[in-house]
Amino acid sequence: MELGIYTFAENSPDPATGAVITAEQRLRNLMEEVELADQVGLDVFGVGEHHRPDFVVSTPAVVLAAAAMRTRRIRLTSAVSVLSSDDPVRVFQEFATLDLLSGGRAEIMAGRGSFVESYPLFGYALDDYDALFAEKLDLLLALRTSTHVTWRGRHRAPIDNRGVYPRPVQDPLPVWIAVGGTPASVVRAGTLGLPLAVAIIGGTPVHFRDLVALYRDAGRDAGHGPDVLKVSINSHGFIADTSRQAGDDAWPPYLDTMGRIGRERGWPPPSRDRYEAERSPRGALLVGDPQEVVDKILWEHELFRLDRFLIQFSVGSMPHAKMMRCIELFGTAVAPAVRKALDPGSGTG
Repeated sequence: MELGIYTFAENSPDPATGAVITAEQRLRNLMEEVELADQVGLDVFGVGEHHRPDFVVSTPAVVLAAAAMRTRRIRLTSAVSVLSSDDPVRVFQEFATLDLLSGGRAEIMAGRGSFVESYPLFGYALDDYDALFAEKLDLLLALRTSTHVTWRGRHRAPIDNRGVYPRPVQDPLPVWIAVGGTPASVVRAGTLGLPLAVAIIGGTPVHFRDLVALYRDAGRDAGHGPDVLKVSINSHGFIADTSRQAGDDAWPPYLDTMGRIGRERGWPPPSRDRYEAERSPRGALLVGDPQEVVDKILWEHELFRLDRFLIQFSVGSMPHAKMMRCIELFGTAVAPAVRKALDPGSGTG
């Protein structure tokens, strides 16, 4: 099972001090984070796309291209690319270029986005939310299949036997489908034979077991084998040397970020009791000491028969030194223990 990190490059005020670092400094910190993740042997690093003042990455491919120059082996993925409001030709070209720069380490995680700012920004109607994604995914898959493409749809100008360059190292360029919890989305991914990334950011992971089973059933019904029907779980978390330290460090930024997003969406405010319940052994949050995080990853692997587990470090702004220690613990303590448990003959590799 692959283990990795994803981030939205949060840059909201520090809940403890109210200080905000510059966007330039946040991106410099991000480069140090992905470089460390590579050095400690993690498998994947993902960067999300947002168009909000509290996140500094609106163009994941640009940031990942910079990361490619500072890393050697870690896979580099969007998390996610908001395909519905983008041009699939440009998305393909950007990630094909990233693939060439990184020596074949690029991936696209395509989704509709958990925020909607990009739709009016780029001139799309929210009424077309589902149709845009389905149509643009169809074009993206056509682009990775053939250099010359002829395609027609409703929401984008047609393409008549045009070549799309450059071509990536990987053939095909990996495309994952990211979903929250919509059954139709997992059926689509399974029918197309595309790997599935499920975001579990609250509640109880057990409740998502039927969703993953539905994906695999749809894939089998469409004639796809288990080698292509891969599953990733993407969840929030934070690791520190002790469980108490992890919980106390992660709570203020979690409260700030989830409270702010909750007010936008009409959710009740987070409570410390609920937060503690969700970082308990059967909750969704992977906030704890290394052994607690190991145990939860192994439990979720047993639930879902996973191919990949990605943790978002962190929910809200976290001091850079604490983030670096979190990544170090993930790579040097958590990942080797998980790998050994799943394959005792593999040692720590």
